[in-house]
Amino acid sequence: MRWLVGWSSTASGAAAIGSAGAMGLDGETVHPVGSMLLWGDPDPLWAVGDWRPDEVRVIKADAQNRIAVLGTCGATDEELRLGLFTARGGALRHLTAWPGSYTAVVQVGRRVTVCGDLAGARPVFYSPWAGGTAYATAALPLADLIEANLDYGHLAALLAAPDVPAALHDSTPYEGVRRIPPGHALILRTGAREVAGYEQVASLAVAAPSADPDSAVDAVRDALVEAVRARLSAPRHVPDIDPGPVPGMGPAERRAARGMPVPGIGADLSGGPASGTLALLAAGLPGMPGTVLGHGTGAGERLLAVTFNDLAVAGRESELERAGTLAANPRLHHVVVTGGEEILPYADLDGPLTDEPGPSLISAARHRARLAAGSADHFTGYGARQVLDAHPARLADLLMDRKRRHLVRPVAALAKADGSVMVPARVYSAARRLARTPYRAGVESLAERLLRRRFDDPGGAVGASLAALTWARPGPAARWLTGEALAEVSVLLQGSANRSGVGPGQRPGDYRARAALARHAADIRVLEQAAEIRSQRLHTPFLDNQVVRACRALPEALRVQPGARAAILRTVLEGAGVTDLPPGWGAPSHASSAAATRTGLRVAADDLIDLFATPLLAQAGLVEARVVRKALRAAAAGEPLPLDGLADLVSLELWLRRLLSRRGTCWTGTPARARAVPAGVRPMRGALASGT
Repeated sequence: MRWLVGWSSTASGAAAIGSAGAMGLDGETVHPVGSMLLWGDPDPLWAVGDWRPDEVRVIKADAQNRIAVLGTCGATDEELRLGLFTARGGALRHLTAWPGSYTAVVQVGRRVTVCGDLAGARPVFYSPWAGGTAYATAALPLADLIEANLDYGHLAALLAAPDVPAALHDSTPYEGVRRIPPGHALILRTGAREVAGYEQVASLAVAAPSADPDSAVDAVRDALVEAVRARLSAPRHVPDIDPGPVPGMGPAERRAARGMPVPGIGADLSGGPASGTLALLAAGLPGMPGTVLGHGTGAGERLLAVTFNDLAVAGRESELERAGTLAANPRLHHVVVTGGEEILPYADLDGPLTDEPGPSLISAARHRARLAAGSADHFTGYGARQVLDAHPARLADLLMDRKRRHLVRPVAALAKADGSVMVPARVYSAARRLARTPYRAGVESLAERLLRRRFDDPGGAVGASLAALTWARPGPAARWLTGEALAEVSVLLQGSANRSGVGPGQRPGDYRARAALARHAADIRVLEQAAEIRSQRLHTPFLDNQVVRACRALPEALRVQPGARAAILRTVLEGAGVTDLPPGWGAPSHASSAAATRTGLRVAADDLIDLFATPLLAQAGLVEARVVRKALRAAAAGEPLPLDGLADLVSLELWLRRLLSRRGTCWTGTPARARAVPAGVRPMRGALASGT
């Protein structure tokens, strides 16, 4: 895991800070383990982990005016220098507008500004410490620093309402560690902190001006091309590591046998439009997209394209056929990774401790098997659905703007899928109800649903769309929480709704879409840590700031149409000169993923039931063990239970066990720092210690 950490002290505490570390309240001097100091006192900044040399840049105007950029950033040194001078006047947005995925930290005198991203894939956390403020791009190091306890209220909200910002607010799994929201920056002045937004959003009263559809799609194309080019133009990192002799194997094969990526550029290649678009863009841009050792045309210009073939799940033949057709491109070298039951979801639940819990923990081994065949720099299409597709609640936004005619095609598609003539009336009625419902009433309604344990939603595609036409809704795991846990989240929601002036200030569809993107980006961050391959970098261009901005400018009337994502990406490829796409390209592929999850759950049912024999979640008062075991047996037997809810429960239990079995800390200092942090399970109020 790679992260950066810094400290902003008060004027009186500045003398306690130095390049060797920071002085805590108890007089101990601490600094991050395995860190590289970027700048020193009085407000030091460290980079921690296996950062590549090209991923860390520091530009200085003088001793008190400097900017650090960590990650993949397409800005030149001169552009960073100009950005630093502009930031001296207090401007922030330009620091987030360069191509790539990065974190920018600017110091102007004693003012330190740390910019988060729009999606939430590169978050920023902070915590009061030693009279000032410590900040980092990971929450666990700050929890170590302040010796935090677990925040079980946050964990309950994560299960009961994971897509509702009012429930999670700025909390983390660790008490005392806070998160800045996406689209915000943390501003520190001699230890005092402020969280400021740098991105304007469309208000409830006035809609954002609707962009021309053609120019909006062109902007998406330009942003994606720049995002891909930023990765291709970065200095290539070829690990100077010899994996050792293996008889009969070349260098590339030896690296694969050791679980190490092949140097060069690669990409996921499936029949879906998102990853395929990135693979074709990367292969088509001028230059050398990658070097596949032992293969290629002699010029080393072929991109390594990886397709995952799950032999344990049927029904992927058409997707594999489309991937094979795309891989006929002479600048692609296609590799098909096969796997059976051993890499199904839930099959291998061992793995590293991640910064936070996330549902992708149940499938980390599955993704690791795919990524192990990839290159040192590997493109993935994660986030495309969240930034390009229309959240069902956007139908209410169209009604608010009196654009009823744009509802005809999406509603007709739902009616065709359901086969009922009543669908248009039901959808229109739900969208109109949401358009007329205030935000506060929507949050209070969710609080009431949790208290009364009302979790049943209509089934099918139409039912999912109707359930999403609300300001807030329960999470899929909420039905298995204890009454006490649900009551705590309900009180939290009611308190949020009753705060004066609190509200998103946005239209319901736009608000729900941003919340869904933040939730997805957080889980992708967990997946990146859980499935990490030594010397490999995963690239998610759809979560880059400039791509998110371009996608948000797409007219709602365009994005709500059936097949809009595939149509937009097809236009993007045509604009980049790629026109020969196979029939059926862009078809949805949810069915195979759901089938794999259900198969994996059935195969691993006994192990999962053993996992919940004496679960930590029950000791904390969040669930009753027998209830979860009953649900696991029912789901394994084929009952139509929400599988994503069970994934949330299992992944959170796994994360707690890994956290509490951890030894050591992220900091050096006195011997007290050697103990594991946070300490053991602290029961919630009124909960039995056993929970079983």
